[in-house]
Amino acid sequence: MVRLGGPAEVRRPDTLVVEEPLEIRVGGRALVVTMRTPGDDMDLAAGFLVSEGVVSGADDLRAIRYCAGATDDGANTYNLLDVDLAPGVAAPDPSLERSFYTTSSCGLCGKASLDAVRTQTRFDVAGDPLVVPVDVLTSLPDRLREAQKVFDTTGGLHAAGLFTPDGELLVLREDVGRHNAVDKVVGWALRQGRVPLRSTVLLVSGRASFELTQKAWMAGLPMLAAVSAPSSLAVDLAEEAGMTLVGFLRGQTMNVYAGQARVGRAPVPA
Repeated sequence: MVRLGGPAEVRRPDTLVVEEPLEIRVGGRALVVTMRTPGDDMDLAAGFLVSEGVVSGADDLRAIRYCAGATDDGANTYNLLDVDLAPGVAAPDPSLERSFYTTSSCGLCGKASLDAVRTQTRFDVAGDPLVVPVDVLTSLPDRLREAQKVFDTTGGLHAAGLFTPDGELLVLREDVGRHNAVDKVVGWALRQGRVPLRSTVLLVSGRASFELTQKAWMAGLPMLAAVSAPSSLAVDLAEEAGMTLVGFLRGQTMNVYAGQARVGRAPVPA
């Protein structure tokens, strides 16, 4: 790597984030190829299937395994996963299959229609009693950043963290794709038997898009917070779902776009 812009050019090695394809199969049938940062792949596959409405609990999965034979000589590249669903769990609808890979910046590329995008969740989040104090919410970005191990060396990863109402970090996942980071968190929760994720907060290090809001709803999450802006569709979906959507969570300020009642505020002095 050559660094320019100073008094003299600097040549030195640089640490880069890894991006590789992962093919996810269900019952031996290819479902999707996504570009991701290797690591926590089984969580990624499980979370992706939650997002697609295929599974909703740990009992819906029988096994997830890496497949050999991904190369001509039969070697295992650890870039191909096959998921076995439990007996009685319906296989993914063929309309969900994607004939091309999804990039690390797009979690919904290749969807057949908008109706397929707006997957109906099995969980009702509107009645979730979660309330998170403002001072806890404002502390979450620093807690997320402190836990980002890989970001410290590469500077090129998105992060998603799952928090309790009092600000305890339950799990953090990093990935070159923001949707992958969320799927890894949701997949971890599914495999731990924690889905639906009632009374928890999902914090993402970037913006709150429609796809991330949908993934949160599909996992039963009542609150999604982001350090950057939400999209208009994300706000519309959060309002439809009865979710709380927080954006621009920076320093001591935030914008609450939906579900304000879950943000606990100190009484205003008379």
